[in-house]
Amino acid sequence: MDDELNHRARALLRAIAAGRAEVTRSSEPDLKVDGLLCSDQVAARELAHAGLLRPAQQETPGVWVPAELTPAGRAVLA
Repeated sequence: MDDELNHRARALLRAIAAGRAEVTRSSEPDLKVDGLLCSDQVAARELAHAGLLRPAQQETPGVWVPAELTPAGRAVLA
């Protein structure tokens, strides 16, 4: 998938890697960066469904928790 990622998607991954993002634990996760709702939720959900990001904690669905990169997400940025 890394060949298909646009600048915005890579920027979202970099924000997650920097610890600046939160995500909801759900089948269609929402993403916040620097406390603001991400304006491209479609891209955020595509990254989650591609297995590049995940919630860092397994809280109740719908609760905002820190986002983290998966090993595949880290590999895309490497």
